[in-house]
Amino acid sequence: MKLLTHNMLTSKCLKGVTVGYPLKIIARDIKVSEVDFNSDFIARIIPKLDWTVLWKAAESIGHVGELPQILIEDFESNEDFLKKAHHVLLEVEVINGDLLCPESGRKFPINDGIPNMLLHEHEV
Repeated sequence: MKLLTHNMLTSKCLKGVTVGYPLKIIARDIKVSEVDFNSDFIARIIPKLDWTVLWKAAESIGHVGELPQILIEDFESNEDFLKKAHHVLLEVEVINGDLLCPESGRKFPINDGIPNMLLHEHEV
């Protein structure tokens, strides 16, 4: 599961959960792979993200690197910043672990990089 994906997941569909965001990451296996850099894609996706959640997620799995804690102004034209964001968003991947709902404590497994967010019938 890439941190880009994590930034968009919520457990709000669980019975009794009102926000369900952000999910805590409990990572057992992490893989870092090189992915072609596309500055336009990164610049377009950043406004859609919760930057604080991204930074905390990267920190929680030990891959915050030099990513600034606060989104910088004019990030669209700062290639160094875009490369750091690209690395955290697309090159760092949680292979095995769990996502933990902040309200209910429900664990969602991550296996082979795929988060399983399926609910049991009694949880809907």
